[in-house]
Amino acid sequence: MLYRIIKPFIRIALYFFFRKIHVSYSTVYAIKGPVLITANHPNSFLDAILIGAYFKKPIHFLARGDAFKKPVHRFLLSLLNMIPIYRLSEGKENLYLNEYAFKASQKVLQNEGIVLIFIEGICLLTNQLQPFKKGAARIALDYKGKKPLQILPLGIAYNRFNTWGSTVQIIPGEPLPVESLFPFNDRAKNMRHFNDCIQQAMNPLIKLPQNEKPTQDNIVKFFGQIGYVLHRGIFHWLNARIVRKTRNTVFHDSVLFASLFLFYPLLMVIIGIWVIYFFGWLSFLPLLMLLIMARCIVLVKNPNE
Repeated sequence: MLYRIIKPFIRIALYFFFRKIHVSYSTVYAIKGPVLITANHPNSFLDAILIGAYFKKPIHFLARGDAFKKPVHRFLLSLLNMIPIYRLSEGKENLYLNEYAFKASQKVLQNEGIVLIFIEGICLLTNQLQPFKKGAARIALDYKGKKPLQILPLGIAYNRFNTWGSTVQIIPGEPLPVESLFPFNDRAKNMRHFNDCIQQAMNPLIKLPQNEKPTQDNIVKFFGQIGYVLHRGIFHWLNARIVRKTRNTVFHDSVLFASLFLFYPLLMVIIGIWVIYFFGWLSFLPLLMLLIMARCIVLVKNPNE
């Protein structure tokens, strides 16, 4: 329920966070399950947010288990269709919990849903493909649903990391029937063949987007410069704290996006209450100008910053 409610707002927030999102619009985004999406994983939770925002049907995400440690986090993430999965680096004692992840994934697929798994099983802030883990192959191999399962390879690439105002490109491939990926009678051979086929399909889908040049429009520059002055103090205060808390991790971009997604509307409400006193119900005009300026800031930002 929460997933469906916030999805339109996520799309709006992404428009203000990224300078450009290149999405190859195709019928794939309206695909119906059962579908297992296998994607690369360059930028933490931001990858799942971007992919989920553009598919019409709800997507269930397999996400790193250490984000689910606190009961409140587990509750909220489950409302967002996230399923915890654990890596060996997060402790051998947690690996048995992965049985829940695989069973939950099978249940979604058997109900003709869509599951997204980051097939590399690791995020390193790079667009370079890492060696594939066996999780995706296991989910596909163990599928027992009534309708045929499709495997959808998908590539996502960013021009920069640890910053806002970057450019991202999302390219889905052609859905693959699962039967074509398991030609052997041996389970281990089938898993290796599955990963080899997915890698061949994903390699051409990962295309580094070009740096988008700052706009040359004088009006946009003007509003962007004013907007930067108005937003600078609050943004730098927030970003400085996020940089400290996410240092030596891969979470800067996703935490910054989530913080702005929650904090900026609250700020707008506070400003709105304040300006009502001066402008009455015409207060939506200065709020609208702030939003326009926020978008202009992204358009005039130096892509190398």
